[in-house]
Amino acid sequence: MDRKSIVILVVCFLMLAAWMPLMNRLYPPPPRAAVDPTAATVAGTNVSVAAERPVPVLPATPASAPHAFLTAGVPEAVFVLANDLARYTFTSHGGGLKSVELLKFPETVGAKNATNIGSLATLNNLAPAPVLATAGGTTLEGDGVFHLTRTATGVRAEKTLTNGLVLVKTFELSTNYLVAASVRLSNTSAESLALPVQHWIIGTATPMSPLDDGLSVGMLWYSGTAATEIGLSWFDNRFLGCFPGTPRFEYRGGQTNVVWAAVHNQFFALATMPSDKADEVICRPVELPRPLEWLVQAPTKTGPLKGFETALVYPAQTLAPGQATERRFYLFAGPKEYRILDQIGNSFGNDVEQVMGFSGFFGWFAKVLLLSMNGLQSTLHVGYGWAIILITIIIKLLFWPLTQASTRSMKRMQALQPQMNALKEKYKEDAAKMNQKLMAFMKENKVSPLGGCLPMVIQLPIFFGFYRMIQSAIELRGESFLWVADLAKPDTLFRIHMGTFDIPFNLLPLLMGGTMLWQSHLTPATPGVDPMQQKMMKYMPLMFLFMLYNFSAGLTLYWTVQNLLSILQMKLTRNQPAVVPAVVVPTRKDSKGKR
Repeated sequence: MDRKSIVILVVCFLMLAAWMPLMNRLYPPPPRAAVDPTAATVAGTNVSVAAERPVPVLPATPASAPHAFLTAGVPEAVFVLANDLARYTFTSHGGGLKSVELLKFPETVGAKNATNIGSLATLNNLAPAPVLATAGGTTLEGDGVFHLTRTATGVRAEKTLTNGLVLVKTFELSTNYLVAASVRLSNTSAESLALPVQHWIIGTATPMSPLDDGLSVGMLWYSGTAATEIGLSWFDNRFLGCFPGTPRFEYRGGQTNVVWAAVHNQFFALATMPSDKADEVICRPVELPRPLEWLVQAPTKTGPLKGFETALVYPAQTLAPGQATERRFYLFAGPKEYRILDQIGNSFGNDVEQVMGFSGFFGWFAKVLLLSMNGLQSTLHVGYGWAIILITIIIKLLFWPLTQASTRSMKRMQALQPQMNALKEKYKEDAAKMNQKLMAFMKENKVSPLGGCLPMVIQLPIFFGFYRMIQSAIELRGESFLWVADLAKPDTLFRIHMGTFDIPFNLLPLLMGGTMLWQSHLTPATPGVDPMQQKMMKYMPLMFLFMLYNFSAGLTLYWTVQNLLSILQMKLTRNQPAVVPAVVVPTRKDSKGKR
């Protein structure tokens, strides 16, 4: 690598490190609400008082009000059930599932005392409403406070309203992180009851830990044919992802075709699968209190904590005297582990495995790569870092013949360059004819100007598949490799403090950028390309360094190994002589410009 490349690499590193702090200074987030200093843990209930504070939902209209049970002033009762996978807390405030603590997953990788509240990965944590709370006005929810009782197999929440409507919710724990739930509405009055449009809360997508930046927090719903994901970027609606735009405060989707909906973060999801399709799904951002222990663990994280409350919408209906209606749901609250989600999706026939984000063309590659990585890891009993390296080697071997053919094509193009230059000079006054003659010449000599680009184009789906797979593969969470502490996060070795700037030093992206620069300088120049364009292409890797600097170490490990294998292949083939086909000599008529 020459001196100029090193200088440019260093300058780009400093620019990308300063970009986010600079944007936060120019466009700071709105000030967050002060954290209640009296927040504490209630003994014996496994419930944090901070989660009980009235947290207003950002309204779709100014007339919207918070959930009724947040202002009822009635003491909360909670029941806690557990199995070998999770601990479920049910609340009388809203009569639903308040939170789910996943016993096999710590809140933060490497966290100590993982059996204590707050140190486990928790779904619906700090949310303003429990799962299967209802919102539809006083006619449907009253004050929102239910009576809880234990049953032989779970929990029952019951409430009788003054209009004679009785709401009964039952919850039963099942296998594979599933909870079977039902909601029954009965009219015990002597008159018909007109029930309004019903919003059944399915949960709130919340950050998982004090170090969670919230970029992977969002909502996803499935129509039976396609999955739609909504997150922070959709609500912020920023121009080019950086500059302030007009924020959005509500998302609505679906037309009587909502098969399931889920709230999720990077590695965990809470999905609600109704027995009958919902009319619509609605999602709104909510402000969440930041726990005191999070401020202690991450004192620099002082921005607002944002979640996304989501509900299934069912139409208004009228219940005759003595009539009842019942809805059934299955709740999944657990890790985004493809094997488990695929089993559930096959059992229910609802493709719930698309919670992984593996839909579409690139999603197919992501699924194949994830299954291959898990297969290699379990078969060879190696770490996931080595499994990524092995997959990269296998992919390179599969594409080796194509890359070899591309290299030979580029060498032939270089050998034929004098004849091609002669044709350009001869027909320089007629651009159309010049292109026609050049194409005919390359066809006769069996070369293609796209030969050098073909391997890169074909391998792009694999790269994007790797990107999508690694972003949600919980198998990589907490997996170490060499100096990398967590393959699901950047491999930050240390941080450089420069005034108000806090710059992480991530080694793998720098190695990736260096190997890409090395590879670009070894790649033969494409004949006929403008010299300025060729120079720009040589420094194109620096753009990828800028984009991927803070991405997971697993992705940059794959790309770095891929670059090293490509360099090795170039070294092995660069000294091989080019097999140049016989050059077609122009006829005398051609030399006079006639046909």
